[in-house]
Amino acid sequence: MRVVRKREYLLELKNILSYIAQDSPNRARAFKKQLDLRVDGLVHFPYKYRQSIHHNNKAVRDLIYKGYTIVYRVNEVNQSIEVVDVFKYQDK
Repeated sequence: MRVVRKREYLLELKNILSYIAQDSPNRARAFKKQLDLRVDGLVHFPYKYRQSIHHNNKAVRDLIYKGYTIVYRVNEVNQSIEVVDVFKYQDK
């Protein structure tokens, strides 16, 4: 399997990192590094995290990291994990 980061996810992540960097650029870099490690680790256990509470589909999962929800879809046909969105719980 491979991880595919969708455009919406990348745009939202950029906004989140910009916000964090206003206070501390080092924390923004550390946040991104740790998040990337978790997302890249999905290739080993794609169903590790809970089924999404925002979608009624077992292939759509929610990875929770530091108060942020990262929504991803396991695509068995294409052997890929599509990371589609990231948001704070109160934002959605």
